[in-house]
This record gives sequence, structure tokens and C-alpha cells, in this order.
Amino acid sequence: MASLKKRNGIYYAQLYIGGRQVRRTLKTDSLQIAKAKLREIENTQAQGNGNPLPTRTPIGKVVEQYVEHIRTVKTAKSAQTDVYYLREAFGECCEAVRITSRNPSAKTRKRPVKEGGDRRRRARIIEANHFEAITTADIQQFIDSHVRSRGLAPKTANRYREIVCRLFNWSMDQGIIRMPGNINPATKVERHREHAPQIRYLSLTQIDEQLDALRFKPQMQKMVATLIYAGLRREELLWLTLDDVDLSRRHGGHGLIRLRAKTIDGRFWEPKTKVNRVVPISRALRSFLDRYSPPATHSPKTSDSFRGWFFPSPMGCWWDGDGFSRDLRRVNKDLSLQWGCLDYRHTFGSQLAQNGVSLFKVSSLMGNSPEICRRHYASLAPETMLSEIEFPGLSPKNLHPQTEMSNAIAIRRSS
Repeated sequence: MASLKKRNGIYYAQLYIGGRQVRRTLKTDSLQIAKAKLREIENTQAQGNGNPLPTRTPIGKVVEQYVEHIRTVKTAKSAQTDVYYLREAFGECCEAVRITSRNPSAKTRKRPVKEGGDRRRRARIIEANHFEAITTADIQQFIDSHVRSRGLAPKTANRYREIVCRLFNWSMDQGIIRMPGNINPATKVERHREHAPQIRYLSLTQIDEQLDALRFKPQMQKMVATLIYAGLRREELLWLTLDDVDLSRRHGGHGLIRLRAKTIDGRFWEPKTKVNRVVPISRALRSFLDRYSPPATHSPKTSDSFRGWFFPSPMGCWWDGDGFSRDLRRVNKDLSLQWGCLDYRHTFGSQLAQNGVSLFKVSSLMGNSPEICRRHYASLAPETMLSEIEFPGLSPKNLHPQTEMSNAIAIRRSS
């Protein structure tokens, strides 16, 4: 049975937990608020939910357990991205988010270090005596300070909110922490209004210019053509094997590209949406693939069932995504072109939308949700809505009567 005690004008809850009497502050001098909190504590005990009082867990302990969890359920690259956001939010609060190399080389730095130290190392972080003491205001002030000092885009600011919100939800669901009132403070953080998506894509003339400029790089040319005419993601392109590209025409058309989950060299890969799909090969893409012979793959670890990569690296092995983008960027820079893999993918969706293909079919071909395709490409096909604004059953009586210009002039003069 819990009871109220008042000391120095502040109310405390006195209760028994595990046969031991404990006293916890309710942080209020109002009797009504204290009684309400006491009833909540008694209800929690009556339901058998254990200790009803908030815990006092170190921030580093919570973050470390969460990092171990995401490294188990996410890909290495996705988990590392989340670790970056957690390090920016809470600092190097535990070993799991600590940077291993203290002196990275100049080539690995995304931004050069300015004189007087890196400004981001002095940036504001979320600090509190313990994890449960973090408030909505703490999270909001952290995000707002980074928006002001670093000029974060609204989408990036919302990403910080999302990561912290997931951390709280997971920790509360796992019973690692008990928040006051069982409320996640990150859910009340105001979201920034994101800008409309800015889509870059190539026109038909620019497609010809890009592919013609790569004629002296035959394999790179075929890879860019596949990105443009099949709308693949970069990782989907680089994980294509000889068995994934069907050029037999047995299904009709010009062939098929199968994007499906696979395990090669002990590494598992699947499409981003975790859904296998098939993309038909167009006539334009087939004209490039007919002039391409995949180089031999050199990988002693592969099994007998693996026949080789369709687009191997110059070393004859799997081509790392960042390495491919770096090579493509270097080649395009020499050609005075600035297009990238995402621009090629948007070219596929944009050209189909402008050609009158339904956005549902575009989303199926690209492996996106219909909502994402609507946001990206709906404005590119306004003519598809022209016939949708007419009212059904509209009669000529509902139309504005036509007035001859001569009659209108005569009426105006007579008046």
C-alpha cells in the first residue's frame, strides 16, 4: 500500500518494492497532482507490472544495447548510418559509438578540418544525468541548434528525431527503461516541414550524350545504360549475376532482369524493399547488352553454383557501391558531365511517367511504393488528369450560354 509523505513542501510516495520500503519524490507541491501520481503507482502495482517508478539508467548503457540490437537486425551499412546519428546525438557515450580511428587520413574525411578544431566536435549533444531524465525540450533544442549551426535540411532534422524516437521505443518495449508516465519524449518533438522533392533526370538528348560519351568505356557504358533503361538502384545493378539476366527471349519481348535475394561468398543480399521483382529489358537496353560480354569473375571463395557477376569490377570481383560511384564520378568529370546513379534511376521513372505509363506500374517496375512514385513523378504527367475533372452526366444546360460579340457590343452601346 502506497502513501504520501511531504517534506520541505515536496510530496513523496512511500511504498514497498520487493519487501523493502522505498520513498520516491513526486516532484510536485500540489496535493491533487500528488494523489493522481500515487493512484497511477498503485494501479501499476495492482496490475503486476513490477516496479512502477521510473528507472535511472546511464545513457551509454541504453545506447550500447540498442547498437548491439541494430547490428543484429540491420545490414552493416544501415546499422553504421544509425550509429553515426546516435554519436551525433549523444556523443561518444559508449564504446559502441566511439570512433575507432582518432587520426583519419585526409582522403577519408568528408570535410576538411578547419583551423581551431572541427566545429561539429563542439556541437551540442543531448545530455542528462540519466536516460530517463531526457525531456522533449532537450531533444528539440539539440535538433534546433544543429539546424541553425550546420544548416541541416528538414529531412535530415526529421531523421534525427526518428532515430531518437526509435531508441526510446525499443528501450521501453524491452523493459530496459521505465519513463515517467510511460511517455516517449521524442514523439512530442515538432517535425520540420520537408521541401518538395527535387528530381534530376536526363532528357532523351542528354541520354544520348551521356551514353555516347562513355563509348570508350564499354563496360561503364553498359552499366549506365542498364541504370537508365531499367531503373535499377546502384546496389541492384552491382549484385546482378549471370543467372539474373535472361537474354533468351523465351518469355517474349527482349529479355528479363531478375532482382532477387541471394547469398554469395557468405554474404546475403536482398532488394531494398525485401521484395523480389522482375524488370523487362527494353529494346534500347537490349541493343547495348547484345554488344556486351561479361568479363570472367575471379573469386576462389564462390561455390560451384555461382557462375559469375554480370558486371564485375576491373579486378574481376564484386564491385563495391562506393567504389563504382567514385569511378563513375571521375569518368563523368573528365567528360564535363555531372550525372549520378540516382539521376539515372529517376530518368527511368520520369520518362515512363511522361510517356503515359501509370504510376502504379512505374512503382512496380522500380520497386518503390506508389506514394513515393506519386510524389516524384505525378507532376511530370499532368495530361493524365485532363479527363478526370469533368462532371458525370453534365448536360448542355449546365454550360454557360454563348453570346455573339456583335450582340454584346450593341447592348453595350444602347445602354
